[in-house]
Amino acid sequence: MESGRVHSRYSRRLTDAAVAVRPVRLLLGVRRFFCDNSACERKVFCEALPFAGRRAQRTRLADDMITAVALALGGRPGARLTGVLGIGCSPSTLLRLIRRVPERAVTVPQVLGVDDFALRRGHVYATVLMDMRTRRPVEVLPDRAAQTLTRWLADHPGVQIVCRDGSPTYASAIAAAAPDAVQVSDRWHLWRNLCQAVDKCLSRHRASLREPEPAQAADAPAPQPAAASKPETLLAVRTRHRYAEVQALLAKGVSRARISRELKLDPHTVRRFANAGCVEELLTRTSRDSILDAFAPYLCQRWNEGCADAEVLFREIRGQGFRGSVKTVRRFVQPFRSNLPAPISLPRSVKPRQAAGWIVTDPDNLHPDHHAQLQSILQRSPALAAVAGHVRAFAKMLKHRTGQQLPQWIADVLADDLPELHAFVAGLQRDLDAVTAGLTLPWSSGPVEGQVNRIKMIKRQMFGRAGFDLLRKRILLAP
Repeated sequence: MESGRVHSRYSRRLTDAAVAVRPVRLLLGVRRFFCDNSACERKVFCEALPFAGRRAQRTRLADDMITAVALALGGRPGARLTGVLGIGCSPSTLLRLIRRVPERAVTVPQVLGVDDFALRRGHVYATVLMDMRTRRPVEVLPDRAAQTLTRWLADHPGVQIVCRDGSPTYASAIAAAAPDAVQVSDRWHLWRNLCQAVDKCLSRHRASLREPEPAQAADAPAPQPAAASKPETLLAVRTRHRYAEVQALLAKGVSRARISRELKLDPHTVRRFANAGCVEELLTRTSRDSILDAFAPYLCQRWNEGCADAEVLFREIRGQGFRGSVKTVRRFVQPFRSNLPAPISLPRSVKPRQAAGWIVTDPDNLHPDHHAQLQSILQRSPALAAVAGHVRAFAKMLKHRTGQQLPQWIADVLADDLPELHAFVAGLQRDLDAVTAGLTLPWSSGPVEGQVNRIKMIKRQMFGRAGFDLLRKRILLAP
């Protein structure tokens, strides 16, 4: 029912979108009308505006603009940007607008991606679910418990394929709520686990990485020993001692928690020492490169030429780019003064992690010098040659999606004496169907990992102070 009887007029101020970055304020004269319907309880009503809501202080256009800014940037950064755009808003207003945005209807995806992310790293985690076809998140769960994911899958039937990492929690939840869904293990995680196994294997065979001294002629005098072997650092000695203690207690059946209390070690340290196949795996992390390593051959050459003055040697290598101190040079040449023979040369040795990187790199992408060094190492060590062959076979399966060859590859690995790769294979066998699907189907968790990186960016924009409800809204609705 329409009314033409004006009761009164009043003024409204509305903030509109800026023009040429200049603020715009609308001053409107709005009418009040009498209601002629006697059955209506309201006797006076206000004139409705098509471009603004009731009691609104901004037009719908300005509201849409600052809501988009709030979803993209959050509170404080968004407030700074709206000030530049001429529609100034406080951070609290922007956060209220985010919470006011209606949620989208959930469309159950046929291909679902699942991964966790940290709300508080090391303590509190949540789960993000993603539609792998549209590359958009569909839901954020408040934890990573199996019951929570099981409940969501049961309430949203229709998922046919689930991409996940190697988490047994997610695997059990998917098997319970969607037993017919195909689980696909992430290829990146498979390759990463293999690289870690190769790294441990190279640590155990680090003696094979040192190049042998060149052969001497039969009538030549006996060669002098190379540079005196450096004594182990205190960190390496302490690592060996702790490793022996932890392994001895484990052999007696002592629990890891009790070992942590008795040895006064962090539980993570005890777990690292307990899971290590040998102490060399731990020493790889404790052995640090010296800034003098690149200049050691030159120093040996100059020492053999008769230059024994550490100050002179320091000035010479400083001209070549050495950035250390003269004390470092003195410590290097000190063993040569202590009744030890002068070094003829330093044997070239490759770091285990560097050699592992060469093995897991496509041979076509290796530098010719690195390729030659790797071939020399593989010729000296049949075990490392077998490792390289298995890695390249797995990489070929990964690249060409030939997952049907996985059982044969596993059998070939188990036929060799490679404990580190055996441990990797044991992990594959525990999740064989998902791994086979990951090596066969085109789906993988790469887009979900990208979504997790986006979530980290959102958390940093909000200075780590966003509650779960606000963070969830931004994850699901931000452009």
